[in-house]
Amino acid sequence: MRTSRYLLATLKENPVEAVVVSHRLMLRAGLIRQVASGIYDWLPTGMRVLSKVEAIIREEMNKKGAIEISMPVVQPAELWHESGRYVKYGPELCRLKDRKQNEFVLGPTHEEVVTAIARNEIKSARQLPLNLYQIQTKFRDEVRPRFGVMRGREFIMKDAYSFHVDHASLEQTYQDMYDAYSAVFTRLGLTFRAVEADTGSIGGNHSHEFQVLADAGEDTIAYSDASDYAANIEMAEALAPQEERGAPQDPYSKAPTPGCHTVDEAAGALNIPSDNVLKSLVVHAAYEVDEDGKRVDDKPLELVMLCLRGNQELNEIKAAKLGGIADPIEFATEEEIAAYTGAHPGSLGPVDFKGRIIFDRAAEKMSNFACGANEDGYHFINVNLDRDIPKYEVADIRNVEEGDPSPDGKGTLHLRKGIEVGQVFMLGTKYSEAMGATVTDKNGKNIPMEMGCYGIGVTRVVAAAIEQHHDDKGIVWPDAMAPFTVGIIALGLGKSEEVKNAAEKLYKELEDLGVEVLYDDRDERAGVMFSDMELIGVPHVVVIGAKNLANGQVEYKNRRTDARENVKVEDILAFIKEKIGR
Repeated sequence: MRTSRYLLATLKENPVEAVVVSHRLMLRAGLIRQVASGIYDWLPTGMRVLSKVEAIIREEMNKKGAIEISMPVVQPAELWHESGRYVKYGPELCRLKDRKQNEFVLGPTHEEVVTAIARNEIKSARQLPLNLYQIQTKFRDEVRPRFGVMRGREFIMKDAYSFHVDHASLEQTYQDMYDAYSAVFTRLGLTFRAVEADTGSIGGNHSHEFQVLADAGEDTIAYSDASDYAANIEMAEALAPQEERGAPQDPYSKAPTPGCHTVDEAAGALNIPSDNVLKSLVVHAAYEVDEDGKRVDDKPLELVMLCLRGNQELNEIKAAKLGGIADPIEFATEEEIAAYTGAHPGSLGPVDFKGRIIFDRAAEKMSNFACGANEDGYHFINVNLDRDIPKYEVADIRNVEEGDPSPDGKGTLHLRKGIEVGQVFMLGTKYSEAMGATVTDKNGKNIPMEMGCYGIGVTRVVAAAIEQHHDDKGIVWPDAMAPFTVGIIALGLGKSEEVKNAAEKLYKELEDLGVEVLYDDRDERAGVMFSDMELIGVPHVVVIGAKNLANGQVEYKNRRTDARENVKVEDILAFIKEKIGR
């Protein structure tokens, strides 16, 4: 490809709206342009990278016997009513009506549509197992799109769905997809970890995420230093402390804490460590809703108090799974708390709280601690469980921390940031039961099909790769993802017939070999051409100039190592072939 015939839409300056490295470099290198919040055009250079990623995904999916199909982005809302997710999915599900007032949704995922295909087309267990996949556009109406394509509203996903007659067959395909994903991310040159994960709005009873390790990641993963245990922090179990709870001392009493609204402020006023101040959070109890998400019962508002050590953080996913709590978690408003307790946030505690009380495992070991007195500007001190708080539950509701013991009993946990690029789920019969997707088994009985689903965020993979592979000059692509394999820079092209002839000859030879070449034939300054090649991350660059040609040489530059060496003109083709493994 000649730059004179190519849309090389690079930018010199850093875009002010870009916060993370990948967003900044994708804009500067001309991979994407924003159309609306969270919605992007993919320009030619970006499309070349996407195509590389998609090709590797297709190869690995096909190796495992998956079959490619295509399903629509616009989906009938009735399918989502059937599955029960029309309300459950929440505001990220973009709902719309056509001119006839028929309800549709923009697909954030395709479980409903593919289950409808299965119930219509699969009639016998002899047709199973079957694994269908697509690479398709998705839309999720993110409340706060950010970080470029890492959290956009419109994105490209590879999603696969498998159907089985029994759980053993599902387990086999789940492992096949796990292995295929590991192969995909390895071939793409990414440093990643597969971790246990929450199933979220997709549902099911078992899941793994594939996390690319990067400081810009929105997820936190916990891993053991003595085993292969790894989990998203949402799923990592915080084991109960082994120490016994201390004995109660003095009776609890009230202490003034005027103007204290946080644990640290209360700890400072009381002159005690923050880990001996109880953090009390109040959330809504579970309630029934109709298909439009409106509350259907007329029961009085019930609140639940969640109690943790003051220096630890609530894990909302764990708490919501306890049952009897609104899922997802809904924190009570200041007005609701005041009406229920007589106090405002910052002065809350479990003593005489009239609702359900749940203590975290670590908080349950606290003794003679401080907590809000349910009276503005006051805290209780020397509070103890059982003696002062007779009725409570204990559960794991906190995030694990650096140095916690590993849940598998081997070593301690460490925390790293990660970018989720893929996830595999065992769905079981969640969708097939709800939507009547059954097959006839060997006994002639209709049974719901076991299902699995498996997703890779194709556009997110591109951003994750850049987060891992960049320097101060631009992107340093893994070879498998680079938009071009070789770049040719011709210095003084319009002034030297020798330079032009040498550049044209090498360009044609590489193209004849099927090598993807970007030949910079612009009438530009050398600095501009070098900067563009470095910015877009071309792995191998050949620089042809009159001075080197006079000595029968050209210069080779490696983008990753920044190594430079002069090569004889007659040897350059063989040299490049060796470098790129041809």
